[in-house]
Amino acid sequence: MSATVYTIRDSIKNLPKNIRTSVVRPVEGTPEQARAAAVFGNVFLHIHPARVHENSLRFGYTLGLGLISFYLFLILAISGTLLMFYYTPSTQLAYHNMKDLEYVVSFGVILRNIHRWSAHAMVACVFLHMCRVFYTGSYKAPREFNWVVGVCLLLMTLFLSFTGYLLPWDQLAFWAITVGSNIAAYAPWIGEKIRFVMLGGNEVGQMALIRFYVLHVALLPVLALILMGVHFWRIRKDGGLSRPAAD
Repeated sequence: MSATVYTIRDSIKNLPKNIRTSVVRPVEGTPEQARAAAVFGNVFLHIHPARVHENSLRFGYTLGLGLISFYLFLILAISGTLLMFYYTPSTQLAYHNMKDLEYVVSFGVILRNIHRWSAHAMVACVFLHMCRVFYTGSYKAPREFNWVVGVCLLLMTLFLSFTGYLLPWDQLAFWAITVGSNIAAYAPWIGEKIRFVMLGGNEVGQMALIRFYVLHVALLPVLALILMGVHFWRIRKDGGLSRPAAD
C-alpha cells in the first residue's frame, strides 16, 4: 500500500481539521479499544495501558528521557520543599541562609547540591527529550497538540531555572538577573514594562527577590504540574508512547 503524499496546500487546507482532531479525539473507537473498555473504565487499571508496543519497551528508542525528566522534577519538588525550611526571601538574609546550609545545617550542602544539580540535569533531559521526539518524528499526527504541550513544558523548565537563579542572592545571581532583565527591556514597545513587572521596580532588589521566589516555589511548579498531567493524558489518548509510523 502506497503512503498518502500531502502537498503544502493540502497541509494548510487541513490544518483546522487536524488541530481539532488532535485536541478533541473522536468519540468512536476501534474494536481493540472497545475490548479494552473494562480497563479504560477503571481508574487504577487505566494508569497502565492495556497493550504496550514493543518499541515503547526499547530503551534505545526513547532513552527514558521523559520519565527521567519527571523523576527529576519530583526530586526538585522534595528537595526544594526541604530547602524552604531554611530559606528566607530577604535581601538581608538570603545569602546568609545559603551559607548556613553550606556550613551549619547538617547535610545542608548535600541537600542544596541535590537541588542544584537536579535542576541542571532536568534542563538537559527535557531538551534532549524534545530532540528525541523531533528526531523520531513523534510530533506528527495525531500528536501535534502534545508536541505544543511539550514545548510549553520546555519553556516552563527554563523559567523555573531562571527564577531560581536569583534566590541565593550572591554576585553571580545578582548580575545574571540584571543582564536577563535588561535583555527583556529591549523588546519592542513593551520591553520596559516587562522589565518593571519582572523586578517589581527599576532595579534588582527586595521586590525582585520576592517575585522570583513566588514564581519559583508556587506559580511555575503548579503550572508545570498541570501541563505534565495534560501531557501524560495526551500520551494515553494518542495511542501510547510514540513509535515508527510503519508499525
